[in-house]
Amino acid sequence: MATKGVLPVVIVIHENRGLNDHIRDVARRVALAGFVAVAPDFLSSAGGTPADEDAARAMIGALDPAATTADAVATLRWLASDRPGPGTAGGGRVGAIGFCWGGALVNRLAVAAGPLLAAGVPYYGPAPDPAEAMKVKAAMLLHYAGLDDRVNATGLPWAAALKAAHVPVEAYVYAGVNHAFNNDSSAQRYDPAAARLAWDRTIAFLHARLA
Repeated sequence: MATKGVLPVVIVIHENRGLNDHIRDVARRVALAGFVAVAPDFLSSAGGTPADEDAARAMIGALDPAATTADAVATLRWLASDRPGPGTAGGGRVGAIGFCWGGALVNRLAVAAGPLLAAGVPYYGPAPDPAEAMKVKAAMLLHYAGLDDRVNATGLPWAAALKAAHVPVEAYVYAGVNHAFNNDSSAQRYDPAAARLAWDRTIAFLHARLA
């Protein structure tokens, strides 16, 4: 349980465009829902997210996945430390939410962090090898887009493997929507109804698992 008076913490992990205004706004919404929201820039080691989205995607592609996962675990460990105060959980529970590339990182973080991560919410995140599911100790809420065959090819077996490993898991497929359906800065991808339903499920899940 979190220290009395200290809000639970949620790490918000960006897409392959880096830490942009859309993800900052998602972090704002998480904070308004009653959490300390922390949105790291995983391109910091390369100088930070540039304004040019194409450049950001290229930089994301050049990152070493193992090093990036280690950075995420270190961030989680610091946030979960027993130092009560702004931006820490005071020894309490920490969750993570991520989108696209960030969803994949939430999955990898769940594998690598063990009990340090209390709750993970990957949105349309490519998944690890199903054999890794037994390492996951966090409760998981998985969101998938019905038209996203590429991600679903790994994500749906991942959901089944988590269930078989007795990980508390909920998985939802939103029919008729595309990858990145939560991104309201993309007119081509955004689906308001699916985004609202997924968001309501996400906030309820995080409150239940991080209380």
